[in-house]
Amino acid sequence: MPLDNTSDPELELKTLAVDLKKATDEVRQFAERANTEIKNLGKVTEETKQAADKAITGMNEISARLTDVEQKMARRPGGTEPQNLRTLGEHVINNDQVKALLERKNGQARVTVELKDMYSGTGLWGTGTSVTTSLTIPDRQPIVQPPLRPLVVRDLLTPGTTTSNAIEYPVETDVPMTGGLNATQAAVVSEGAKKAQSQVSFDLKSTPVRTIAHFMKASRQIMDDAPQLQSYIDGRLRYGLQFAEEIELLTGDGTGQHLLGIIPQASSYSAAFTPESATQIDAIRLAILQATLAYYPTTGIILHPTDWAKIEVTKDTLGRYIVGDPQGQVAKRLWTLPVVDTQAMSATHFLVGAFRLGAQIFDRQSIEVLISTENEDDFVKNMITIRGEERLALAVYRPGAFIYGTLPAGQISG
Repeated sequence: MPLDNTSDPELELKTLAVDLKKATDEVRQFAERANTEIKNLGKVTEETKQAADKAITGMNEISARLTDVEQKMARRPGGTEPQNLRTLGEHVINNDQVKALLERKNGQARVTVELKDMYSGTGLWGTGTSVTTSLTIPDRQPIVQPPLRPLVVRDLLTPGTTTSNAIEYPVETDVPMTGGLNATQAAVVSEGAKKAQSQVSFDLKSTPVRTIAHFMKASRQIMDDAPQLQSYIDGRLRYGLQFAEEIELLTGDGTGQHLLGIIPQASSYSAAFTPESATQIDAIRLAILQATLAYYPTTGIILHPTDWAKIEVTKDTLGRYIVGDPQGQVAKRLWTLPVVDTQAMSATHFLVGAFRLGAQIFDRQSIEVLISTENEDDFVKNMITIRGEERLALAVYRPGAFIYGTLPAGQISG
C-alpha cells in the first residue's frame, strides 16, 4: 500500500509501530515452529518455509515504510535529521538472530528483539527527551561528579601484604639511657677486668586486620541501559573506601572495629626550647628536632590546607614572602622536607614523622567491588547490590617517630 503523503506522519508512525510489532511476533512464531519441526522431523517443512518468507517480506516492507515516514518528519520545517538513530525496522532487521533466520530459514530456533530503547512503556512516540522513551536523541553529557579530595596518607607509609587476620611484631622496650643510647652497658674496661653485661627486652605487639566496606543499590535496567554508570559507581565505591581508610590511618582510635591510627599513638609535641615570637614555622622545626633527638629522621610533614596557606603567606618585616612565591612554582617544602596538605588533618594541628620507618600498611584484601542480584529482595524488584570492601591492618612500629601538636597563633608581620 503506497504511503499517503497527506496523512499525519506521527499517526502513521504509531500505526506502523503496531504493525511491525505484529510482524515481529509472527516471525518469532515461525521460528519456534521451525525449531519444533527440526526437533521432530529433522527438517523444516516447505509450508513453514513459504509462510516464514511471506512474514519476513511483510516485516521488511513495514520497516521501509517506517524509514520513509521518519525521513519525511525530519525534513519538515524546523525538523532536524536524527543522528545515530535506528528505526524499529532497523532494530529488527539488524538483530543478529533475525539475520540468522534470514540466512538459514531452517536453523534458527528463537528470535527475541528488544525494542525498549525505541518507545516508552505507554506506547507514545516523540515524547520526552530520553532515548529510553522517545525517538529524540538527547545531548547526553558525561556524569558530573562532586569534587574529590586528594588522598595522600597511604603513599607516605611503607606498603605490605598479609594472609592472616592480625599482625604481630616485637618491640624493644628498654628505656633509653642518658645520651640517648639504648639500655646497653658497653663501656671501656681495663685489662683483666670483668666486662659489663647488657640485655635487651621485647614486648610482643599485635594489630588486627579491619574491614572497611559500603554498598549501593541500582536498578538492573539502568545498569543494562547505561554501562558507563556501572564503571562510575565502581569508582565512587572505591573512592569512598579510600576516603574512610585515610581517616582511619590518621585518627582511628582502635575501639570496636576501628584501626589504631598514627595520631593517637604519636608523641605529643614538646619543644626543646622556646624561640622569641614563635610562629607556625618555628613549631614545625622544633617538632622535627624532637624527632631527631629521639633518633628518628623526619621524612615528611602533614598540615591542613588552611594552615599551609597561612605559612605560605607569612612575610618578614619588609613584607616579603618567607616561603611562598606568588609568581613561582615552589614545591611544597619546609625545612627541606616535603609538605602534604590534606583535609584529613585537623586545622591548627600538624604531624611530622619518619613515615616509612615508623609505620606500615598491611593489605589483607585489596579493594574489591562485587555485584549481586540475590541480596534481600533484589531479585523480585530487578535491583542489584554493588558492594565495595577492603581489609587492612596498620602497624605503628615506632610511635616516637611521629610528633603531633598544635600550631601557635603567632605570625611574623610586616
